[in-house]
Amino acid sequence: MSRIAGIYHPGSPPQAAELVRHLETKESHGERERVRCAQGPAAFSWNGRVQPQCWSGEDLLLVVDGTIFNREELGSAQPDAELIRALYRKHGFIETLKKVNGDIAIALFDRQAQQLWLGRDRIGIKPLYYTVTSDYFAFASTPGILRNLPGVDAAVDEQYAALFAASHYRYFDNRPHRSPFKSIRQLPAAQALCCTAGQTETFQYWTLTDKDDLPGAADALAEQYRALLQDAVAIRLQAVARPAFTLSGGMDSSSVLASAVKTTGRKQHAVSTVYTDKTFDESEDIQSMLATHVEQWHPVHIASPDLFDTVAEMITVHEEPVATATWLSHYLLSRYVKASGFDGLFGGLGGDELNAGEYEYFFYHFADMKHQGQDRQLENEIEKWILYHDHPIHRKSAALVTTTLAQVTDPSKPGCCRPDRQRFQRYAHTLNQEYFDLDTFRIAMDHPFGSYLRNRTYQDIFRETAPCCLRAEDRHAEAFGHEHFLPFFDYRLVEFMFRIPGHMKIKDGVTKILLRQAMQGILPEETRTRIKKTGWNAPAHIWFTGPGLAQLKDLVHSRVFRERGIYDFQAVCDIIADHEQIVRNGLPRENHMMFLWQLVNLELWLQQVSG
Repeated sequence: MSRIAGIYHPGSPPQAAELVRHLETKESHGERERVRCAQGPAAFSWNGRVQPQCWSGEDLLLVVDGTIFNREELGSAQPDAELIRALYRKHGFIETLKKVNGDIAIALFDRQAQQLWLGRDRIGIKPLYYTVTSDYFAFASTPGILRNLPGVDAAVDEQYAALFAASHYRYFDNRPHRSPFKSIRQLPAAQALCCTAGQTETFQYWTLTDKDDLPGAADALAEQYRALLQDAVAIRLQAVARPAFTLSGGMDSSSVLASAVKTTGRKQHAVSTVYTDKTFDESEDIQSMLATHVEQWHPVHIASPDLFDTVAEMITVHEEPVATATWLSHYLLSRYVKASGFDGLFGGLGGDELNAGEYEYFFYHFADMKHQGQDRQLENEIEKWILYHDHPIHRKSAALVTTTLAQVTDPSKPGCCRPDRQRFQRYAHTLNQEYFDLDTFRIAMDHPFGSYLRNRTYQDIFRETAPCCLRAEDRHAEAFGHEHFLPFFDYRLVEFMFRIPGHMKIKDGVTKILLRQAMQGILPEETRTRIKKTGWNAPAHIWFTGPGLAQLKDLVHSRVFRERGIYDFQAVCDIIADHEQIVRNGLPRENHMMFLWQLVNLELWLQQVSG
């Protein structure tokens, strides 16, 4: 576990070493080691709990955050920083990034070339931010500490605040290069940056491209999938001494855990969040894994957390507001993991995106089938979708398919997905238009593939669902002194699954078809064949009742909140009243817990950053 930061000051080399002291990360839970090193106009800082990953020589300075997994393939047992140094000298920076399979962020200064390089892993597991002033270039693993530097504009980005206030969490990261602060930028996933004499240039060193479906029968492809997943788990297990595995009732976390058991030949420790409210509790579904795969199950019981104090604590750790209520549960789970002595936490994040596990992916699969003229198969799929996935609030019907496809896909452009404006604008009326007009925000949509389903999942990985989740996992691991590992986001698995056809992901109303086949004989049948999906979420609708509701009302009616001018006060009061009525009376319509979560996070964060 480490954090990196640094300064490149071409005009005044002595100031680089002094300025880097402003970037020292704050102490968190547990002892940390700090290493500073300087080389001419560059000064770097490494801050962590394991062996320092930095190198300082006569002509080279570098720091590494994270872990390289493919050491055996690279033929080296060197520490990560030394391995990067050797690869750079032989291949250059861009080719070095291409050769590494790891969850890493790297900073490297080449004194001879007078160049500063930054690089981030392919999926964006490890974060990296930077800012440029008239005098120097600075980088850090988190955005907040860059605001401490002299000459850096610490102002909040109004567009970011508006999106967080009144849009859906999927749109917070629609611009991957932006951060919550106007003058601080984020290096997007799979990119490198070169700074030479104050001029910066970015390079995309890896991307997914539209290739033909992989050849072979389903059995052969399932065997390849199983081997890739098991290897992705195995190489990550080598980086941790005492791992724990998050476990829900779904396929993804269960498959990661089962792959570890298969690889090591022994049961593993599993950690799960457990709720008194049964809306999102998966305790019963987890039971099928316990006897065969779990050395000890660690249920983390979450009833009614001290909501506002916990959120404030999380914001301090994140240095920004937290996207969804799910991450409060993960934060408390991570605290338990630390207290229990585990040094690595494995999860199933990425499984839904790769295996078409989200409910909305059905629509994009339907769009592909419609475009391909598979009318009879499409009719069958819609019938099975209604049969297995109808919901008393979110009703399923053929008419809904027609309406939704017209809204979120463009039939005239194969594979072109449209933004879900209805989702984006649901709470737009709560925003004070004088603060920011959300109608001016154009949602960026990527279309590198001819398939609607592939484009939708690509969008989720790089612009919507994954980035905020990766950020939360990273911050929690940092706060509680353990690493986090996400085998589904091994880039080899990602490349493989983007060449798997839709009918091997969704068939007869069931998702994750190829993964289910790959896990035959590895997962218990009850888990492997379960169709129902609860989804990992948190009962925040309950949290915003009782004391939480009283605190919420106090916050909204406070002078500070009202004078901030971000929200339409009456619109917010109406939402709170409607939520209270829905939850108290058990009304069959969607509540407003995520909007309220975002409101509380945004306001408490603004209170912190404004001093």
